[in-house]
Amino acid sequence: MADEAIDDVDRAILYALQEDARNASSGDIAERTGTSDSTVRKRIQRLESDEIIKGYSADVDYQKSGYPLRMLLYCTASIPERGEMLPAILEIDGVISVQELVTGEQNLLVTAVGESDDDITPVAQELLDMGLTVADEVLVRSHETTPFGKFDAEADP
Repeated sequence: MADEAIDDVDRAILYALQEDARNASSGDIAERTGTSDSTVRKRIQRLESDEIIKGYSADVDYQKSGYPLRMLLYCTASIPERGEMLPAILEIDGVISVQELVTGEQNLLVTAVGESDDDITPVAQELLDMGLTVADEVLVRSHETTPFGKFDAEADP
């Protein structure tokens, strides 16, 4: 499947899992896709083995869990090194994500959470210690996500 394009059944599976992976049974997804339960399970296994589905995680409300600050740190790294730095950046205490950006001078976007500025400041310092330039810091009030609409077979084209 790695060399094949995903089809409408795969997209519907991805959409259902993005909506609620914890409660979406293969039987429920099979009903939505007009396929069998075993087909859905096999498709999910293939999507996982091809790393189209990279994992499953909880959508945590950090503010409600005691970490009200969410900071975006726009950084600049040398182009040859930026991809190699991702695992080390993710090891920094408080960092919850890092994105490699391919346009603009800032080419890494690091997201960190904390209780106070005292939690976020060390993150920025560690990034500097790694040789990155922290070009901008943005405090985020809220962050919401939604399943990717093009995976929803039931949506209007």
